[in-house]
Amino acid sequence: MSTKTTSTCCGGAATAPASAETVKTALTNAVVNGNLDVRPLPPAQRHSLIFETYHRLGQGESFVLVNDHDPKPLYYQFDAEHTGQFTWAYEEQGPEVWRVRIGKPKSKKAAKR
Repeated sequence: MSTKTTSTCCGGAATAPASAETVKTALTNAVVNGNLDVRPLPPAQRHSLIFETYHRLGQGESFVLVNDHDPKPLYYQFDAEHTGQFTWAYEEQGPEVWRVRIGKPKSKKAAKR
């Protein structure tokens, strides 16, 4: 069995994915009007929730990630795991709040970053 090392941000080492119940509760509480605000969540749960939210998107859909730091390491993780299958556009870049629109392109060929 191989293990995969991922870069992390959010102040913690890579951890096991959050439980399905944790993700469901967090999705219910965190996604409001297309915004996923991960600031109140423990750092170890943020990436799991962000990727779960991304995987639930349909082609051409997106959400705005709201974070308390630049999520650039997350961008690199998306690029490594979903090359050409995601969109990434900063809407606000600090110094206290970062907003990044993350989505799935209408077609895989249309992915722009």
